[in-house]
Amino acid sequence: MNAVKAIILSAGQGRRLLPLTENSPKCLLPVANKPVLAWQIDALQTAGIDEIVIVAGFQVVQIEALLQARYADRSSIRIVFNPFYEVADNLASCWLARSDMSSDFLLLNGDTVIEPKLVLQVLNSPSAPITLSVDFKKSYDADDMKVQLNTDGWVKQVSKIVPPDQIDAESIGLVYFREHGPGCFSQAIEAALRHPAELKSWYLSIIDKLADQRLVNACSVKGYRWCEIDFVEDLARAGMLFNQEGD
Repeated sequence: MNAVKAIILSAGQGRRLLPLTENSPKCLLPVANKPVLAWQIDALQTAGIDEIVIVAGFQVVQIEALLQARYADRSSIRIVFNPFYEVADNLASCWLARSDMSSDFLLLNGDTVIEPKLVLQVLNSPSAPITLSVDFKKSYDADDMKVQLNTDGWVKQVSKIVPPDQIDAESIGLVYFREHGPGCFSQAIEAALRHPAELKSWYLSIIDKLADQRLVNACSVKGYRWCEIDFVEDLARAGMLFNQEGD
């Protein structure tokens, strides 16, 4: 397997978690007594990924302090500052990190807590330009990033507004780019952000468009531990999920 880096998108404040995020970014909220970002970094490193780029914005000084306190000896972990976090969504964060998209990389939402085995499952998935990590459940709510799959498992569309009768899975916020996938993704970001309205777009809107070109395969992470932190109740659920011996 080629050397893989990880890019973590952690620029936002996480307003839906106010007042917990009034003075601290969502990625630093504690889950089982450890910040979300630390769970992510530890999982990635345990899976063999040493080079980690964190796109930070809101209260970036606190994120810098965490890295200094926990990972001072890891020069391969660094921050890219996003000064536009108040006016743009995570597609702009991807644009700022595009120079790190020249080779194989993982892209991870800054609010998704994951375990190392899940990362390894994705890294060992069948080769494809873009691999979208997906999970399955009986029903999906309005906030889920829904996925429709072709009969052979490739992604047909990914969006919050996939019609109910077309939903097959949900994206967990972890994407793996290999082969010509990094180039396709970075070029698509450049093209999209020529239009000012796209500043408010998510990077998964690009994945949705690239799926039309049969560039996006799916990797099931069913049975592995992960939790997206959007609301206060998600913090409690993540705490129970990851508060297990050995974590």
